[in-house]
Amino acid sequence: MKFISTRDSTHSATLSEALRRGIAPDGGLYVPEAFPSLSPADFDGCEDLPSVARRFLAPFFAGDALEPELESIVREAFDFPVPLVPLKAAGDVAVLELFHGPTSAFKDFGARFLAACMSRVIKGSSRTLTILVATSGDTGGAVAAAFHGRPGVEVVVLYPRGLVSPRQELQLTCWGGNVRSLSVAGTFDDCQRLVKAAFADPAFAPHRELSSANSINIGRLLPQACYYVMTSLAGYRRTGRKVNFIVPSGNLGNVLACVWARRVGMPIGDLLLTFNANRTVPDFLESGEWRPRPSVATLASAMDVGNPSNMERLRSLYPDFHELAGALSAVSVSDDEIRARIRTDDGALGQVWCPHTATAAEAYAHLPPARRAAGPWVLVSTAHPAKFPETVEPLIGRTIPVPPALARLLTLPRQVLEVPATLESLASVLQ
Repeated sequence: MKFISTRDSTHSATLSEALRRGIAPDGGLYVPEAFPSLSPADFDGCEDLPSVARRFLAPFFAGDALEPELESIVREAFDFPVPLVPLKAAGDVAVLELFHGPTSAFKDFGARFLAACMSRVIKGSSRTLTILVATSGDTGGAVAAAFHGRPGVEVVVLYPRGLVSPRQELQLTCWGGNVRSLSVAGTFDDCQRLVKAAFADPAFAPHRELSSANSINIGRLLPQACYYVMTSLAGYRRTGRKVNFIVPSGNLGNVLACVWARRVGMPIGDLLLTFNANRTVPDFLESGEWRPRPSVATLASAMDVGNPSNMERLRSLYPDFHELAGALSAVSVSDDEIRARIRTDDGALGQVWCPHTATAAEAYAHLPPARRAAGPWVLVSTAHPAKFPETVEPLIGRTIPVPPALARLLTLPRQVLEVPATLESLASVLQ
């Protein structure tokens, strides 16, 4: 299997090369040269996530130096539960809880998988690999946790000052060692711009090998596709019908992983993307005009993205706008609607949502009856509500128990450097 740039298909790479580079030499994003064709029958006997992942990922690892390591990689990365919880609501609907990893967010899947791959790719190298990661909240903490203490690699986390939750910030800044945390005077889009500019500038950090752990790195997307494969197979085996997903979305990596799972032949039907007040994608699907804009701060901070990188991959997969618009749909959910949904579903369903998951629950609550009846539906729950106590606890009137892994991180001291949103400041940190 080869991976090619979204901008020029003559730029190809092996899986190990694509993982290590993060971004293609022409500034494009790596995508599979061709998608394999798989059917539900190909997964007979695969019941847990590691076994499903091993079968799904085998074609993407074929011929690469990492191929013999695939079994150990998935067992190392996916060592926590991924429950699918039925929801007490009208229709056939369940919640896919993706927050049971070490940092209580779905980013643990991609970060741990990428770290397991990278540690094997760079083994024996004499150069330190520097991983740059821009985060709007959860990515940086997951990447820091996954790579912390691993030899031969350092991580530089860039996050927008004052635009992540207090507990998210603690997770971003508690590491030290081979992890450096930069509080950037700007938005997530500024952080993402700095990372992309560093890759594009050949004079930047000439003595370092750079890579990325954002969802621009294909090593983040392939593992995230695995939980969509597993969940769609479970629904299909139970009902004989395709499974529909509602996915909270920001930089579009999570839903792109679902699109890729569907592309290889998994029983996935309707895809509904939910956004907060950052309406770039919903407006694009309505008008056909791609108009990135500065992000605005919302309660669902990890989704505060005004120029999502993975739209480049989506448009590469669906170059015709009408085909893209037919492949998925999108809605926008306001902060007031997020608050109301958290309050309502706590009482009516006994479910406590994080602000991001609340956008999916709100979208489901307003599905037309005919569309809802075309279930089963799965709401993708992307983070534990305990990461957002300042938002959630006043709405439900009680304290949310903190998962033990998260509680341990919150006791560690902060180590952070404040920087302006300039490439020069980033370069000075890496000197």
